[in-house]
Amino acid sequence: MRAPGRDRRAAAVPPQAPAGALPDPAPRVAVIGGGIAGLAAATALAERGVAATVLEREAGLGGRLRGWPIRLRDGSAATMTRGFHAFFRQYYNLRALLSRADPELEALTPLADYPLVHAGGARDGFAGLPRTPPWNALALAARSRSFPARELAGVNIAAALQLLDVDVPGVYARLDHLEAPELLEAIRFPASARHLAFEVFSRSFFADPRRLSAAELAVMFHIYFLGSSEGLVFDVPRSPFPQALWHPLAARLESLGARVHTSAPVEAVASGHTRRFAVACAGAPAAEFDAVVLAADVPGLRGLTERWEAPADAAWLAGLGRLPSAPPFLVSRLWLDRPVDASRPGFLGTAGYPTLDNVSVLERFEDEAAGWARRTGGSVVELHAYALPEGCEARREHERLLAQLHRVYPETAEAGVVDERRELHADCPLFPPGGHAARAGVRTPDPDVVVAGDHVRVDLPVALMERAATSGVLAANALLTHWGLPGHTVWSVPRQGRGSAARALARWARGAPPR
Repeated sequence: MRAPGRDRRAAAVPPQAPAGALPDPAPRVAVIGGGIAGLAAATALAERGVAATVLEREAGLGGRLRGWPIRLRDGSAATMTRGFHAFFRQYYNLRALLSRADPELEALTPLADYPLVHAGGARDGFAGLPRTPPWNALALAARSRSFPARELAGVNIAAALQLLDVDVPGVYARLDHLEAPELLEAIRFPASARHLAFEVFSRSFFADPRRLSAAELAVMFHIYFLGSSEGLVFDVPRSPFPQALWHPLAARLESLGARVHTSAPVEAVASGHTRRFAVACAGAPAAEFDAVVLAADVPGLRGLTERWEAPADAAWLAGLGRLPSAPPFLVSRLWLDRPVDASRPGFLGTAGYPTLDNVSVLERFEDEAAGWARRTGGSVVELHAYALPEGCEARREHERLLAQLHRVYPETAEAGVVDERRELHADCPLFPPGGHAARAGVRTPDPDVVVAGDHVRVDLPVALMERAATSGVLAANALLTHWGLPGHTVWSVPRQGRGSAARALARWARGAPPR
């Protein structure tokens, strides 16, 4: 079987053999949630002839990647979204989903670099690095000022080797009880590297690093750097998310016979009369289904547990109700009356600032923003702040971000703001130390109910958008297998560290028997 990217060691996970029988009449499935996970599940089901109905509470698809039309103060039409996302080459299952409607992935375009800058002046980037481990790590350490030789000499080799022996789920048994900074302190990595690269990466999980599992951090390094040869350069959509991704995918779903309903919040899941479940949406009569895919975000799942009226395992339902959310995060977008400096990258990761985590200059890659910038001579700039305090106020945090932008890109201090929009939300999952065992799995005590999302426990090295897409396919596979239908193969980066010698040395260093 051909690997989906350049990494020949990418791991294929074939579906289980079908082991059931189709219900009579043919099955109907309610997919609650129209984000990446729900769309992946619905697509995988529809491609096997199952009647899937997507029920999305918002007015548009995409979940945290949805978008909606707005009108700027200058009269221009624009699309507002929940913010920038990077589509890495190792997101095999997400890219496979998007290719259903865009076979050549022409809606994506690469960004040349992923520069990082610290408030103290340190800078790093990933352009020009070898893509294959360990040469990528060695080249980065050799050229980066964040890895001074005198500090590298003090690295705890035995602890650092654990990053080369990442296996899922084994790494969670070893490291999930630790906070991410504890692992970095044990390794004794240079402080400059810890504050720049590691802080930027860990905060991409929308959480303060002190509330992130060390196992999750180790898996992240494995996915993006130490375990994959796809590299750290990523793609972004050429157009806003709805136009580039979700409208074409919705059309593909409907061509397969699936139904897609937006502005359809689910009010209750009860027992049906002719099929197992009756799913009621606001303002519409209940429809009946043979199975349910729970692909809502974490707050949505917690709300569903309060409105779940069908028979269910009490412990499982209570577990869903306890799923934790990450702290609030803010996306601020500015339409400025003059351009930022031509040298500014499309995306910049930041560290060491009070709240600013990254800056995007949208006209560098998005056609809608580029058109506005050409017409007006301005720039469209987006700012992100992760892990904000609970109860924070959007306007105040927006003003703080603006002041930090002026430090990072001083030319923006003189720019007038044509328009500005901000989105403050707290609907990302949290992966706290010790939390792995309590995560929801794809399968549940009821074979007709499955769960999908970026919060779901998937025993593969996947994260963020790729975990959402992977869990969606696995949720569909669980139902398809149950009904005697063929499932779909999923892919991941290598499921353990790449070098057998390095893995053996890591196990020896921690006293584990060799495998």
